[in-house]
Amino acid sequence: MDNKPCATPLESKLKLKLEGDNLSNIGEYQRLVGKLIYLTITRPDITFAVSLVSQFMHAPTKSHLQIVKRILRYLKGSIGRGILMQNNHQTKIMGYSDADWAGNACDRKSTTGYCTFVGGNLVYWKSKKQTVIARSSAEAEYRAMASTACELIWLKYLLSDLGINHDQPIPMFCDNQAPNISRPGPEKFKARGEK
Repeated sequence: MDNKPCATPLESKLKLKLEGDNLSNIGEYQRLVGKLIYLTITRPDITFAVSLVSQFMHAPTKSHLQIVKRILRYLKGSIGRGILMQNNHQTKIMGYSDADWAGNACDRKSTTGYCTFVGGNLVYWKSKKQTVIARSSAEAEYRAMASTACELIWLKYLLSDLGINHDQPIPMFCDNQAPNISRPGPEKFKARGEK
């Protein structure tokens, strides 16, 4: 409680290490991370950071504990934040998707992150390591968009089962920065000597 609060739950250029000084009492680390996992129910802003530290539950090091302490310092500085639900008199569904290509330094797997909204209210969010190693940032983004699309379709059918019909197209946004690779036009396939 005496530590200074910080503005973000993780350092911007965090490099995770598997090696390091092991903790003598891993039970304390596991209990602390377990409480943070429970807190992600109402604090989606720490979901990615908590998913990162939860990968080392069986063999945490002192550097992993420092990351957990930074999350706690962030929480101290952001007391009062959370999810606010309000009646916006509409049920428009939309989703946002993102992925970090090969962001995990240990196994080079990408992380998918997405969130879905109904009527302007955040109803579901997820941050999960992808099961395969993506060969490009575009592939990592497409995998994240596929997961988001599945969630949006499920949400549409859930609302339908509750008697709320949703006939509008469902927008999904992503920040894909992959280069635009277009197919060559017909002029590229002309035979030699043809004008």
